[in-house]
Amino acid sequence: MNTVDNISIKTLLFYISVFNAQSFSVVARKEGVSASKVSRIIKQLEDSLGQQLFYRNTRAVIPTEAGRVFMIYAHSMTESMNAAQTALQDRTLEPGGLIRINAPVYFGQRHIAPWLPQLSTQYPKLQIELTLTDDFIDPHHYATDVIFRIGTLDDSACHARIFGTQTYHLAASSEYINKNGKLQTPADLMHHKCLVYKGSTGPNRWLFQAKDEEWASYLAPALLMSNNAESLLVSALKGMGIVLFPDWLIGDHLKDGTLVKVLPDYNAAVKTTPQHIAAIYPNTRHVSLNVRTLIDYFAQVYGEPLYWQLI
Repeated sequence: MNTVDNISIKTLLFYISVFNAQSFSVVARKEGVSASKVSRIIKQLEDSLGQQLFYRNTRAVIPTEAGRVFMIYAHSMTESMNAAQTALQDRTLEPGGLIRINAPVYFGQRHIAPWLPQLSTQYPKLQIELTLTDDFIDPHHYATDVIFRIGTLDDSACHARIFGTQTYHLAASSEYINKNGKLQTPADLMHHKCLVYKGSTGPNRWLFQAKDEEWASYLAPALLMSNNAESLLVSALKGMGIVLFPDWLIGDHLKDGTLVKVLPDYNAAVKTTPQHIAAIYPNTRHVSLNVRTLIDYFAQVYGEPLYWQLI
């Protein structure tokens, strides 16, 4: 006769991680244990349930139908435990324990990491885990408490706190402008050197909007394309060409004059829809004190208008 009395929350968390990653080794690296230990935990869970939860082969670990059914209950049980821990934690009225933050790489480096020491000083019982990635993260399937993201918000399954809207600027160094001349209209880009960000969906479109007119796309002849914004920024600062970047990335350089605005009478963007800078968190019945504290902290830090914006 099988028993489930010895199934722990930790075992369920391992199971959920394997279900999402479809790999013992990926989960093992994340948890700092051996792949054989992860495999053994899953085998013990299967023995307790009397069901095979995964098909195993050399390339992947694939959930069985029983595994898919059990995932629903495993997720529900861990969510219930998280809710109980959150409710108990809030009774102390002091943030503490682990909070997991996910953010885009360069935004996180510039506008999250520098403010964490002050957060830690203010709330010394908090333990902070910061993961920086430009990949999409689903907070309902990955162990993340708050996700900072920039884009158009359309996921009703999550709550979001909008800090502000991203603004793009066309910019170059004074050295470049003095050598290559000023631009009068976006069409002049054809005769200039452009440094273009290229992500997983291809090179960014460069869009411009004159006053009271529609957005129009202009070809940006790329002297340099890269998926690394820092490389493009360094090249622009050294006079290599023109960049189109958001205010949070180049605002300081525009303020200190190391970059100057190009075509200041035009609005510029890479998408026509507003790109919100927001903190996203799962749509749960009980938002934890840690999450509320973190979001309120960064709302105060960023201010209104956002501290990196050009006034």
